[in-house]
Amino acid sequence: MNLPSNLKYTSSHEWVRTEGDGALSVGITDHAQTALGDLVYIELPEVGRVLAALDTCAVVESVKAASDIYAPVAGEVVAVNGAIVEAPEKVNQDPYGEWFFRIKPTDPDAVKSLLDANAYAATIANE
Repeated sequence: MNLPSNLKYTSSHEWVRTEGDGALSVGITDHAQTALGDLVYIELPEVGRVLAALDTCAVVESVKAASDIYAPVAGEVVAVNGAIVEAPEKVNQDPYGEWFFRIKPTDPDAVKSLLDANAYAATIANE
């Protein structure tokens, strides 16, 4: 299982990377994309949308199922990755290289409460 140690994770299978400007890039984990199978559709939140932590804010659909994507922390969406809307399969090819959206957190310290790679590995081991 590919779990980069420089990322944070959620129990709902999102990964989170803190960028140099303080924004957080959010994507889905390798575990999530493997479970979903070949992605065929991605819907992203609108830039400017204000989210509470755990708000449903995006959707991925695969040949097997549809799944919601949740905001890992509260904040405002400041960017979306339109390239994955046009080519959802990019997420299957590189789940940690293809982010879905970037959020400017209301509380920059909120990311500290997310799971590290070891805690996320323990979470998925119990599924």
